[in-house]
Amino acid sequence: MEIISLNPNLSPLDFCVFVATILITFGFIYYGHLKKTKLNLNGEEGILDFLLMGRRLTLPLFIATLVATWYGGIFGTAQIAFEQGIYNFITQGIFWYVTYIIFAFFIVQRITPYKAMTLPDLVGKMFGEKSKKLAAIFNILNLVPIAYTISLGLIIQMFLNIPFFYACLIGILFVLAYSFIGGFRAVVYSDLFQFLIMTSSVIIVLIFSYTTHGIKPLVNLPPNYYSLTGSYSIFETFAWGLIALGTLVDPNFYQRCFAANSEKTAIKGIFYSTLIWIIFDLSLTIGAMYAAALLPNANSKIGYFQYAFDLLPIGLKGFFLAGILATILSTLDSYLFLAGSTLSFDLASHKKFTKQKTHYLGIIITALASIILALSFDGSIKHVWKTLGSLSTAALLCPILYGHLRPKKLSDNGFFYSALIAAAGTFIWRIFGLKEKYALDEIYIGVFISFIAILIQKKRPPKGDLL
Repeated sequence: MEIISLNPNLSPLDFCVFVATILITFGFIYYGHLKKTKLNLNGEEGILDFLLMGRRLTLPLFIATLVATWYGGIFGTAQIAFEQGIYNFITQGIFWYVTYIIFAFFIVQRITPYKAMTLPDLVGKMFGEKSKKLAAIFNILNLVPIAYTISLGLIIQMFLNIPFFYACLIGILFVLAYSFIGGFRAVVYSDLFQFLIMTSSVIIVLIFSYTTHGIKPLVNLPPNYYSLTGSYSIFETFAWGLIALGTLVDPNFYQRCFAANSEKTAIKGIFYSTLIWIIFDLSLTIGAMYAAALLPNANSKIGYFQYAFDLLPIGLKGFFLAGILATILSTLDSYLFLAGSTLSFDLASHKKFTKQKTHYLGIIITALASIILALSFDGSIKHVWKTLGSLSTAALLCPILYGHLRPKKLSDNGFFYSALIAAAGTFIWRIFGLKEKYALDEIYIGVFISFIAILIQKKRPPKGDLL
């Protein structure tokens, strides 16, 4: 992979601002560690506290951790916006907002009674043990933070001018250094500060873009920057809509809702988070369009960031850099934590989970996998989202939604085989190049196979049931 370099032209004041924000972040993490309830993981209460903060997540904390966790792929969205303009707001924004509202007003009230701790745990209570294990495996595929490892690797590579592998390794080791303390509570408190930094940084870029350049640069952009489908087909565009529906089976979204102190907190929290995401997406998209207009020859992977560093005054450059890092770290540490929880809590036995080292081992395994897979995707965040997002969504979306719509109507085997067949169909369609041959994304095929498999399933009555 090519070495990408960026000249941020940081002053001593910028370095001070940047270092200060990093230190404050660690302060929040340590505070979360100190607030950790003194409970042993041998008990149910200890596990509940470690995984879900004892289900005491208040509305402000819920909003902060949900918003922060959802935006680690800023390099991917910035690149799409730099290349395609409004298309980014459609595919990475509007499709997702619709899904968030569906989750808030349709899913939350249905999952609350189960009192689950993780998404696989919920699947197990809805369908059975085989379904739980399979859902955990697909969740791992979704939780290995490849896109965010790439993002962190890119930002380190830009400043240190080193090969991508070493940049990713340094970034992952940095995150691992603070991921072993505090449980979910430490993640939440660090997200609170990172949320403030990341949202402020992109808004500042938009404000300075308008006050410095007005709207003239945007007017001169090519027409595709204002096309709803960009340079892509309608099928390619709507494939992102199906990937966005993957939110309905996203383990991080479920975890936050499970941790909320009430059903009302979860619903209101998703609604307010959506409003913040709209502001964030618009700021990033329009800012990247300014970058494309004023730096048309820049590398699209870093064009937005180079533009921001050229635009912002001394002091705010460091703040913007901290915002980029906060955006990535807030997602990366959450994904590592939840992946470790899935490996230790859902795939291993509860008895093994009580040994906290099992959870740590899960985090380390996930971190190593993310580096290896980041290299295999050649640093392309968009390809990661399209590939693994398609596989996880195709496998889990239809059976889980069917379980919400018609509880107890799909058996453990019914869920297991429909998800497995859908995943296989999605993989085959992609690996044999059928996507290119028929100009149809694999996610369409996977969801269709899953839907058909569910329709032909016949739930067998439990043994001893005479009806």
